[in-house]
Amino acid sequence: MKAVVLAGGYATRMWPITKHRPKMFLPIGESTVIDRIFTELETDDRIDEVYVSTNERFAPDFEAHLADSEFDKPRLSVEETTEEDDKFGVVGALAQLIDRENVDDDLLVIAGDNLISFAVSDFLDYFEAHDAPTLAAYDVGSREKAKSYGLVDLDGDRVVDFQEKPDDPKSTLVSIACYAFPQESLDLLPTYLEDGNNPDEPGWFVQWLQNREATYAYTFEGAWFDIGTPESYLDAVAWHLDGDSLVADSATLEDATIGENVHVMDDVTLEGTNLEHTVIFPDATVTNGDIRRSIIDEGTRIEDLDLAGALIGAHTTITNGTE
Repeated sequence: MKAVVLAGGYATRMWPITKHRPKMFLPIGESTVIDRIFTELETDDRIDEVYVSTNERFAPDFEAHLADSEFDKPRLSVEETTEEDDKFGVVGALAQLIDRENVDDDLLVIAGDNLISFAVSDFLDYFEAHDAPTLAAYDVGSREKAKSYGLVDLDGDRVVDFQEKPDDPKSTLVSIACYAFPQESLDLLPTYLEDGNNPDEPGWFVQWLQNREATYAYTFEGAWFDIGTPESYLDAVAWHLDGDSLVADSATLEDATIGENVHVMDDVTLEGTNLEHTVIFPDATVTNGDIRRSIIDEGTRIEDLDLAGALIGAHTTITNGTE
């Protein structure tokens, strides 16, 4: 099998944190979102090549990241876009990658910003047992949340209906961005696109495909986070930390209180500050702050502030109007 890790998004909903870094590099504990996926793909002998599908803007970041890693399988496949408006859509970009890389094998497609609690190897076991298009499905527990995803209707474990981002969801079982396709199914991609079908989300292709051949759902419980908003990222960090905190040895703390689900990175300075459910990137300084459910980027200086739900970009100085 081959694998494609989708990493071409610009994560505009998380700017400024992701304006100059791929959201897949956001830390989850000591690792990153995408490295958790790479680790699983590296250890599964069925996967012989991993294509990292990204855009021209972030290609140098991925090149540097992979060069510094211990992974052997991943290599870049660059989509010729530099901003959101240029994108071909996920299905369009996937079809181009298959053509560009001459992929002629079964294919795993997984989003690089997905934090999932199931083992990818278990998903591939399920796919091999059915030898048919397969998606991973998760109950989000809320019809309001389900509006943002592809809704899956099952008969047993077979997909009998699929609706991409429905206005009135009939259930809460949704498809996450994890798919496996036999090589024969991928041969239908050009037909799908040539017929003028939606090139954006893979769910549209699955909706079209399940009317033509048997398609199955691997349902799982546990956790799934689509790292697309500050809230979902902080929720993913909280799931990983499970109420604990992670503070770098090089951080300096003076009269600081570290609450639950806090990640403080290298060379951060905290003085007279309380933190709760917050991520602080390297070289930031917070003095006399009360910070909750916030993300503070590197090199930032904050003084005398009470923040909740804040997203502070890199190398920013905010001092409560005193400077």
